[in-house]
Amino acid sequence: MPTKPDRPSLEEINASVRVPSVYEPSFFQKFLAYSGPGALVAVGYMDPGNWLTSLAGGSQYRYTLLAVLWIAILIAMFMQALAIKLGVVSRLDLAQAIAGRLPTSGRILLWLLNEVAMMATDLTGVLGTAIALKLLFGLPLLWGILLTILDVLVVLLFLRFGIRRVEFIVLAAIVTVGVIFGLEVFRAHPAWHAIATGLVPTPRLLTHHAELVLSLGIVGATIMPHNLYLHSSLAQSRRYDQHDPRQVTEALRFARWDSTVHLIAALLINALLLILGGTLFWQTTGHLSSLQGVFYSLKDPTVVGNLASPVMSWLFAFALLITGLISSITSTLSGQIVMEGYLHIRLPLWQRRLLTRAVTLVPILVVGAVVGFNDQAFENMIIDAQIVLSVALPFTLFPLIHLTSDQTLMGAHTNHRATQFVGYALAGIITMLNLELIFA
Repeated sequence: MPTKPDRPSLEEINASVRVPSVYEPSFFQKFLAYSGPGALVAVGYMDPGNWLTSLAGGSQYRYTLLAVLWIAILIAMFMQALAIKLGVVSRLDLAQAIAGRLPTSGRILLWLLNEVAMMATDLTGVLGTAIALKLLFGLPLLWGILLTILDVLVVLLFLRFGIRRVEFIVLAAIVTVGVIFGLEVFRAHPAWHAIATGLVPTPRLLTHHAELVLSLGIVGATIMPHNLYLHSSLAQSRRYDQHDPRQVTEALRFARWDSTVHLIAALLINALLLILGGTLFWQTTGHLSSLQGVFYSLKDPTVVGNLASPVMSWLFAFALLITGLISSITSTLSGQIVMEGYLHIRLPLWQRRLLTRAVTLVPILVVGAVVGFNDQAFENMIIDAQIVLSVALPFTLFPLIHLTSDQTLMGAHTNHRATQFVGYALAGIITMLNLELIFA
């Protein structure tokens, strides 16, 4: 028999936000009350790792990989909906639900695998923040990397406000980043017809190894394991009558709306980044377009013409800094969920963050010492981290689909056969693409 945890997931947040009853009529009031967890999850879909894979995709293949981007977001919507359902119906997060069905050795193995994925996620935030500090303030990369240890204080400061205020802060950050990139793309005058063509998938995406690698990097940067763990817990943050079937059904409906709206926002931001890379850097760099290259090019008239402006360049770096810092909140919460769920170890958030950051810094500093803290080498590390996430993803997807298809756990909300088929098919396709990448 599966074992039940003795404490709820993220106990300090669980059932902390009151929402209107199912018997109250206001749709808009309910939507606002349930909105928020989707914003925290969406941040993981637009962190510095997404920035670099999207810019690289645009600079190398113009708008071709837009098709990969929207397909990845659709898969993400499907999987996040399953994570929401698991959390709302079972009152367990994904780590708790998996761990309750495994022996100790299995729990430790999956914990280790997910810790590697968490570190890959954290690595992108560290490098993105360090690069932003260099661009904005001229801080050397080494010092910027070491200063990211202090973002423990940022996490603690934000969480002292309560989860509802944190959700509003994150939403404001998403809107700010979206406006910045929308303005920059609008001024870049992209080829809209070519963009429309790029939305149509082509067989070349699967047969051309370089495109496959970058496509999997986009998938890894878009559908990340930590977001599924996070959403299964944050979906439990709303307080209502959990014993009323109608209320549970409504909670599911509004949580899905919240997720869908914010994932669409994440899709638009990533699409804007890819379009920016495809418009400004296609056929000009011949290889990966770096974050620093974008920063300097945005104020260079010989590269971007009338778009050139120190203000636009500064806004780009500021948006990078925002996403790097905000992503530290979600990676901290996800790390807490994984550690508590699999190992039943509870640490204060600052200790969990410090532990994760310290472990993440070791490979960064080792690589830095080898390559002399070369900017391009570090940005390539971000791409590699996204591929690690893509390879780790099936080990999260298959258990999620299995659990939400278990009638003893999910009751009336058990996955339909069609949902099971689609879920397993998507997880299988991702797994096969990963194998093709590894052995090609």
